[in-house]
Amino acid sequence: MDDIVTRIIENLADRVSGPMKFRLILQPLMATIFAIRDGRKDAREGKAPYAWAVFTNPEHRRELLQDGWKAVGKVFVIAVIIDVIYQFVVLKWVYPVEALIVAALLAFIPYLVIRGPVNRLISRKGKEDL
Repeated sequence: MDDIVTRIIENLADRVSGPMKFRLILQPLMATIFAIRDGRKDAREGKAPYAWAVFTNPEHRRELLQDGWKAVGKVFVIAVIIDVIYQFVVLKWVYPVEALIVAALLAFIPYLVIRGPVNRLISRKGKEDL
């Protein structure tokens, strides 16, 4: 088990300086753009910040997760595909779990981190204008 964890950590670290490293900027940027768009929409509709609502609103959790997946799902799938290509070219093997970890780091995390604060900033600005 330790060998697997060590390999995953080393392989993930190698992606930062290896070929196709531009995707490490492009994919989080795309997730950020979708998060800003959706955070602004949430603010206009008077919704709670996204991640907070997902964790504290169990009756709407499924709907919220589907909305988030719809927004960032394409970026996630593209991140998986690009990472599989990277692995095949560089590692000569494909590790599916690593591809999912990379895709989550490049797509889901930026989306979750940015959507809620955008909502709060725009909501706060709107209240100040009143």
